[in-house]
Amino acid sequence: MNDLIIIGGGPAGVAAAVYAARKQLKTVLIAEEIGGQSTVSEGIENWIGSPKIHGQELAKSFRAHLDAVKGDIVTLVLGERVAALAAADGGFSATTKTGKEFSAKAVLIATGAGRRKLAIPGADKFENKGVTYCASCDGPLFGGMDVAVVGGGNAGFETALQLLAYAKSVTLLHRHKDFKADAVTIEKARAHPNMHILAHVEPTEVTGEQFVTGLKYLDKDSGETKELAVSGIFVEAGVIPNTDFAAGLVALDPIQRITVDPHNQRASIDGVWAAGDCTDELYHQNNIAAGDGVKALEDIYLWIKKQ
Repeated sequence: MNDLIIIGGGPAGVAAAVYAARKQLKTVLIAEEIGGQSTVSEGIENWIGSPKIHGQELAKSFRAHLDAVKGDIVTLVLGERVAALAAADGGFSATTKTGKEFSAKAVLIATGAGRRKLAIPGADKFENKGVTYCASCDGPLFGGMDVAVVGGGNAGFETALQLLAYAKSVTLLHRHKDFKADAVTIEKARAHPNMHILAHVEPTEVTGEQFVTGLKYLDKDSGETKELAVSGIFVEAGVIPNTDFAAGLVALDPIQRITVDPHNQRASIDGVWAAGDCTDELYHQNNIAAGDGVKALEDIYLWIKKQ
């Protein structure tokens, strides 16, 4: 039996795995890939130690650090997704979707979150036909066109800034009056002549024929329904935690995030910890996720040594 199973390959999981290797805890890290949500970002400007780094480069640095320290202590099981996690004799058992099973005394869940879909008429119909969830993947296809971004957080404004490099115009729609993005990011977007910002509006329908031709929205101040003529809609409407496999084992909050003790990242059942965007941590950032992973691992090490 292993000492620890780490589920997830983002900053929380990787940071914990590096510390597990240093502390000589026999560990299995299970993940679809190394990197986390930020792999699609063209420019991460808040990762401490790097003024700006591409998401793919950050992922490569994560992997390089793991490879440098893992030895025969940390085993990487990549290309796999955990389907079930259960308590077993003397520990826990994780089963992947392909049927592989791993056991350990302790578990750290660091599975992050997935993108929230745009739940309005036409969004599903026109997905990949103008509606997209990845500016890095699809943005260049919309060069010289008018596009919209749905979402007023950092991800929304960063996507808008990325699209401004080649789109004819970018209109950002946000459902609230106030924005969640960093002030410096908002100001950078506002300063661009081809940037338009609509606050306190609600998207109501994606329109089109074979491809997207428009986005209808409700102006919450006037009560009017209006329509933007756009060829592309980039959705940055938040995320949904990847916790379905653990729902029967640990306590979740109303939006399915794992509830943890912020002092040590312990979940509701002894022997299970969680870190990063899959938890009810107040702030979700790469740096915070990595710190949560380290914090959890320090506590896991002490817990295992007491068993």
